[in-house]
Amino acid sequence: MYYPFVRKALFQLDPERAHELTFQQLRRVTGTPLECLVRQKVPAKPLSCMGLTFKNPLGLAAGLDKNGECIDALGAMGFGSIEIGTVTPRPQPGNDKPRLFRLVAAEGLINRMGFNNHGVDHLVENVKRAHYDGVLGINIGKNKDTPVEQGKDDYLICMEKVYPYAGYIAINISSPNTPGLRTLQYGDALDDLLAAIKNKQQQLAEQHHKYVPVAVKIAPDLSHEELIQVADSLLRHNIDGVIATNTTLDRSLVSGMKYCEESGGLSGRPLQLKSTEIIRLLAAELNDRLPIVGVGGIDSVMAAREKLAAGATLIQVYSGFIFQGPPLIKQIVTHI
Repeated sequence: MYYPFVRKALFQLDPERAHELTFQQLRRVTGTPLECLVRQKVPAKPLSCMGLTFKNPLGLAAGLDKNGECIDALGAMGFGSIEIGTVTPRPQPGNDKPRLFRLVAAEGLINRMGFNNHGVDHLVENVKRAHYDGVLGINIGKNKDTPVEQGKDDYLICMEKVYPYAGYIAINISSPNTPGLRTLQYGDALDDLLAAIKNKQQQLAEQHHKYVPVAVKIAPDLSHEELIQVADSLLRHNIDGVIATNTTLDRSLVSGMKYCEESGGLSGRPLQLKSTEIIRLLAAELNDRLPIVGVGGIDSVMAAREKLAAGATLIQVYSGFIFQGPPLIKQIVTHI
């Protein structure tokens, strides 16, 4: 496979510049004969989750295709689902650059992107043009300048706009890069948000004559007690699924490495054990009453199997895909 050579060239560049260049090329090949360069055949392993049928259990996590620009090219690589976003009601530039760092020795990434995106209307137009036949998740968040106490309004705006086009909607309340966002994971703030989201979901289901499930994405840095409270809230509000986990602030496994002191969320191999433990604890609390999407450090078949064994129904990759490319998709889907 050619990816090791591509990676060597891309890793000579600034990470964000490498991402932009890759997406430029993916957009160029989409819908042309050159799409064969990224297309690969993977086994069909259909399963049902959240009332949806997935072609296979492996999805792309949110954060890579924030604006839904390369849905078809990414789909051609064999993902059973693709989660685009995080998208906000209004466009925003995100945090100052540099804001993305490779920890190559650890096969990890640190990012403090800050929900940089072109806004929900732009994303919806891209989704309308896509022909991907897998499950499309749309991950939504709040604008940085929206006060946390008014944050639920941003989620409801995004829900209304993406609902007709989403296979499922992911509620991102766990990014460490938007000030105050993670406070929405706790207590009354979480209950208030989930109640509003569930009410909106019911209204939109009646309006569009279809039910689009909602999943909530949580952080890996929750204590066991906090995790119990989150699980209780998700069940009480009849949320359809939970995505575990987002990036971590914990640097214990990468101390002393270049860029380890950069602020932001750490993903990739250093997150693997922490996210798997969260899934295991969450599964014990949920007791099969709510499906878990496992994400965090999946870089091999065994890492994928560990997430499933811990209690995940579906799994997602991001950093492992950056480091290993499309072959990782085929390896995992073939052997899980």
